[in-house]
Amino acid sequence: MTHQKRISAPESWPLDRKNTVYTVGAQAGPHDGEAVPLLVFVRDVLGYVDSAKELRYAIENGGVEVNGDPVDPQTPVGTFDIVGFPGRDEFFRVFPGEGGRLALVPVEEDAAGDKLARVEDKTPLEGGRVQLNLHNGANVEVEDVDDYSTKDSVVVDLDSGDIVTSFEFTKGCAVTAVDGKHSGEVGELVDRTVHEGSGDNTVEVETEDGGSFETVEEYVFVIGDDVDSLEEQEAEV
Repeated sequence: MTHQKRISAPESWPLDRKNTVYTVGAQAGPHDGEAVPLLVFVRDVLGYVDSAKELRYAIENGGVEVNGDPVDPQTPVGTFDIVGFPGRDEFFRVFPGEGGRLALVPVEEDAAGDKLARVEDKTPLEGGRVQLNLHNGANVEVEDVDDYSTKDSVVVDLDSGDIVTSFEFTKGCAVTAVDGKHSGEVGELVDRTVHEGSGDNTVEVETEDGGSFETVEEYVFVIGDDVDSLEEQEAEV
């Protein structure tokens, strides 16, 4: 098992960095270097196991899943992945939190069957079909390319791999910041500024409390058609 010094672990890892020197390292896999090893969430955040050996035993016996599948304790878990504990009837969605740290947000079992993902780019395939390449390293084939654009989000059924619905990256949509100093904040996309040359495009987001913030366009992730739809989902839960 590889190891990682706690003090130099990515800021996204929800760790106590003072008590011990090392923690588990992440395997190569989906997402980027900010993804958190499953063991960190299950041992250090939830306290459900004391060691990688205990977690491996739980995984082998169907007690722990990521996106509906058994994985290794060092598997990197990233934004919007689903961490499930079927025996406990507990399910969590990985969501960006304050300071860029990834957090576990409880969800109902029905919601745990779907996964949110952002369209990074599109690849033409034979026969006129198109492959959507998603932020988590996964991809899905679609027939009507005009239905999806880069930076849109799609909701993928974990069992079938089919797209259940999609959210367009456009003014008025609901977004959350997944990076930068506003990570974890949720609001409505109200403006987008395109910068010529090498400068990053930026967006302005209006938050529920009437405030607003500006951030790099790549730092926001569409999570709903509008803010009202998010409030309806919360009310149903």
